[in-house]
This record gives sequence, structure tokens and C-alpha cells, in this order.
Amino acid sequence: MAVLELLAERAPAARFEELLRDARREGASDTSRAELDQAVRLAARVQALISHAQQREAGLAALVDTAHDLTLVHGMDALLHEITRRARRLLNFDMAYIGLRHTSADAGFSSIRAAEGETTSRSVGLETSEDSGLGSLVQRTGAPAWSPDYLADKEIPHSPDIDSVVRAEGLHAILAVPLGHGTTVFGTLYGADRKVRHLTPDEISLMRSLGKLAGVAIERVRLLEETRAEVTELELDTSRARSSLSVQRRVEAAYIRLIDLVLDGCDPQTLAEAAAKELSGALVVRDCVGRTVVVTGTPPVLVEDDVLRWTYDAHAAGCPVPMSESGGWVAPVTAGGENLGAILLVPDEPLTDGFGVRLLQLTARAVALILLLQRTSTVAHDQIRDELLEELLSDIRSQPRQLITRARRLGIAIDEPHVMVVARPEGGSEGRAAAWASSYAHRVSGLTRFRDGCVTLLVPGEDPLRAATAVSRELTPLVGHPVTIGAAGPVSGPGRVARAHREALSCLEALTELGNLGCVATPQQMGFLGVLLSETHDVGDYIESVIGPVLDYDAQRFTELIRTLEAYFASSSSPTRAASDLHVHPNTVSRRLDRLTELLGEDWQGPERALEIQLALRLHRTRRTLQHRHGSTGPARGSGGSAPSESSS
Repeated sequence: MAVLELLAERAPAARFEELLRDARREGASDTSRAELDQAVRLAARVQALISHAQQREAGLAALVDTAHDLTLVHGMDALLHEITRRARRLLNFDMAYIGLRHTSADAGFSSIRAAEGETTSRSVGLETSEDSGLGSLVQRTGAPAWSPDYLADKEIPHSPDIDSVVRAEGLHAILAVPLGHGTTVFGTLYGADRKVRHLTPDEISLMRSLGKLAGVAIERVRLLEETRAEVTELELDTSRARSSLSVQRRVEAAYIRLIDLVLDGCDPQTLAEAAAKELSGALVVRDCVGRTVVVTGTPPVLVEDDVLRWTYDAHAAGCPVPMSESGGWVAPVTAGGENLGAILLVPDEPLTDGFGVRLLQLTARAVALILLLQRTSTVAHDQIRDELLEELLSDIRSQPRQLITRARRLGIAIDEPHVMVVARPEGGSEGRAAAWASSYAHRVSGLTRFRDGCVTLLVPGEDPLRAATAVSRELTPLVGHPVTIGAAGPVSGPGRVARAHREALSCLEALTELGNLGCVATPQQMGFLGVLLSETHDVGDYIESVIGPVLDYDAQRFTELIRTLEAYFASSSSPTRAASDLHVHPNTVSRRLDRLTELLGEDWQGPERALEIQLALRLHRTRRTLQHRHGSTGPARGSGGSAPSESSS
């Protein structure tokens, strides 16, 4: 009864020991002392159970408080720090920390996100692989893992990085429990002591319960942050939508004002001034050939080549494009695919809200409408120009006089010398090349067509090589790729345009077959290949271009350089054998060869030049034979000869 009374009073253990000493002092019997001793031992067990229950109750109460407090924490970093603080206080650890798995492409690694206690700078941010440390056991099994002395425990998969941090922190006992939601484990909660400590099942269970609560809290915060991010994005979308709607309303109101001006019959200058006022900047309107039509404000000085490149880009894109250097914009002025010009805008401030670019595009449409109203006949002329070139290139044509008359109405003297140029860009924007061709044809009073990636130009002139070079000089930097060009002519009259077109195409195809992409060629340039490519087979011009200086020298001085050339090649380029065949001294042949070098150039004995010269000699000899056969009394010159002898040759 005395023991029960002490238990009821929650007396300390010393009172029970005092009860035993009193029994021995009073001389109690052995049986009584044994019974009393057993009662004291049972009382100690009862006290231990009560103490354990109290500790467990205190731990559960702490868990309840923790669960409540964790619901009040917002933000992932603050939550992780609160969890480590609670874990350290719950089991009186020297240190607590949390490791979370990576959810990116670096899956298979965890990093320490938060730590509590006296820690070094090496703890937070430490990355650990999931095949080492207590965390690897937790991630693999989903159950707690612990060690009373981590560094001395051989059953744990160690790694140098983790061991070095544990050693630097001075840790011994470590407990790790999983952090997760449902069946998914996404992290580990650690508790550690700087002394060897054997953890009880109740302590492990309490830490496990904290880990479950922490996992739910972390998942809740993660979902909350994702929801907040989605809400923020929705708010941004709503804001952008409202801003876009506001911009559209501003654009609509400004466009209505511009259209009202057009309907009132304003000119491009008035429209441009109104648009420049809305856009707050300098505005320049250019026509289809690059001439400045309207200027408002004071635009900066721009390089013409850059302006042309931006203009072609805008026409190819079908919308305004930025000018890189000045911060301005270029908008195409088009109608039904027809290039009517372009608008250049240099704003006072950069266009950032979409209002300026959209209004610039609509301003270009308003300008196109004015130009169409003012230049209906010009647009019709452009269509007639296309039809005229198609008819000139076709096999079925109207009467020559009718075509000449129609061309003169368009400002094109087709009965005067023209050259044909066919250019094929080897890459780049086809839209840019087509826009350039239209502008170039207007500039030079010619005709153009763009088909199958090739630009066809019929332009005034007598030198096809010069015209082709001019096209290459402009078009190549514009498209940023090599341009292969074939040219032919000159031709006068509508009946010869189709033939010149076929010859230019033949030169283009020959360059392609020879692998000379990016080059320029005419039939006159291509030597004997030009004779084959030319439909006129102008052998006389070929002979003149190759050995004309020698023929002139013989005719003027009554020398025999042509005969010496023939003998020299017939003797396999041997001066001695040539002298024998000519019945002259070898020194005479040497002097003649020196004269030939002066007339033909230093490279006349090279393989290619020698082949050309031998072919020209053979053609000259054949022409001379035919002229004698037909009774011709003209000089045996490559530049002359009748048409029948040329065709026979």
C-alpha cells in the first residue's frame, strides 16, 4: 500500500529507495522485504511506462503543433527551414537538414536545400547521388534509415563527398526518413547528432511521422506555387489581351481617320503627314522604282543599298520589317501582288506596343489605295508590259508593227537595240529577287518576268556582257548568294527577242553544266561554245574575236602570219619543222612567232587559247575555200563574208 501511495503521489525514485531502507532498518522479515522489493521494481516499471506515455504524448502534441504551423508557412524555402527547425527541436538533434531530388534532366541526384543547427557552408547545396549515403537507402526502400555512428558504419554505401561533409560537421549519429506524397518519394529529412546515439523505435517513429507531415506540406506548397504561377500567367495573359484590345482600338480609330482622308480625295503627302502625326516620327514614301515621292519630318541619311535590301525584304515578307541600324521600319506598298513602292518610318521612340507597326502596315494599304486611284492607267500599263513580254517570248506573235506600237505606248523602243538577260539566284529569297526585278525593269525602261526561280530581263543596250554584269552587281549582294547569268543580243525588233532569250538560256545552261555557278556568260564570251549556242552561227564574229588582229596585220602588211600559224600547229608546235614546211629560215619563224605573241597575247600557246586559235584557223580556211568556190572577190577576212557562206560554214 505504501508503494501505491507513492505512485499515486508521483513520488520520485528516491522515495522508493527510502522505503526499502526503512524496511531493512526496522528488521522486516525476508519475505516482507522481497515483496516490497518486487513492488518497488513494478512501481519503477509503471513510472517508466507513464514517463514514456508522457513523452509520446508530448511528441504527438509537438507533431500536432508542427502540422498546424506548417499550414501557415508560405513559400518553399521558408517551409523547408521551418521543417528542419521543428525536426531538430522534436528529437533534440544537433543538426537537421533536407535533401530534395532533382526533377529536371539531372534526375538521379539530390541536393541539400535547407539546414538547421551549427553548420558549415559545405552542407547547403551539396549534391548527392542516389546510390550512396543514407538517402540512397531511403529513396530505394521508402523507409527510414539510421546509424549510431555514420563514418564507422560499414553497411552504408559511402561516398567521398558525403563523408567529407559529415567529417567537417563532426557528425556521428544520423537518422534519415522519407519525404513524399502518396507513393512518391521526392526527398529526405535528416536528423544528426555530434555524438554516438542509439535511437529508440519511438524516436524513429516520431521522426517518420514528421517526415510524412512535411511531405504533405511540401507537396501543398509546391501545388500552391504552381497554382500561383498559373494565376500569374493568366493575369499576364489577361493584361496582354487588354493591352492588345486597347492597341487594336487605337489602330482602328487611327485607320478610320486615314481612310476618311483617302475618301475625301487627299493626296499621298496629306495622308503621310496624318500618319506621321499618329506614329510620331519621320515618314518617307517611295515608288516602285525607288524614287522618293513624299517626305515628312527629318529622316536620317540612309545608305541606298541598305534601303533597297530592306524594301525587298518587306515585299518578300508581305509585312513591315525593321531597319537594323536606325530603329526604323519599312512597309511594302502593294496591290494584288503588284509592287507599288514602300514606306519608311523612323519613329521618335522605338515601336514596342504593336500599335506603330500595325498602323504602319495599314498606312501602307491606304497609300496603295491612293496610288491605285491616281495611277489606274499605270497599273494597267504594268499588266500590259507583262503581256507584251510574254508575247515577245512566245512563238505566236502579233504583227511586228503592232508590237512596236504597243511597246512605244509603254515607253519601250523595242525596234532599237535591246539585250536579253536571264539570271538565276543560287539561293536566297525568291520574293526579294522578284521584287528587285520589277523595280529594275522600271528603272531602265525594260521588261521583266520571274518564273521557275529565274529572272528574265529585256533591257535597252548593245552590250549583253555589260548588262549582265550590272544585273549581277545589284542582285548578288541583295540575295546573299551567287547569281548565274546568261545574256545574249543585241537584237532590234520583236522578231528576234525569242531567239535572244533562247541563246541566253543556253548560256545559262552551259554555265550550269560546266560547274561555273555564279558566273556571267554571253555567246561571244564562250568562244567556239558560243558559236554552237548561238542560233545565228555567226562564224565570222568568232574568227574576228580570236585571230582578227593577225588577219588585219597580214592584210595591211602583206605578211604570212596566218600561214605561219597553220604551219606551226601542223608541225606540233615545232619552229624548226614549221620553217622547213614554209621553206624559210628558222629565225624567220621565230620572229613571226614573236610578232604573233604581240598580236595575240602571251598566253596564245596555252591549251585553251591554242584550241580556240586552231578552230578559228580551220573555220577561216573553210570560209576562204567556200568564198573562192562561190566566186567571191572580197578579202579573205573573218569579219566579212556573205550569209550563205556563214551558214554553210
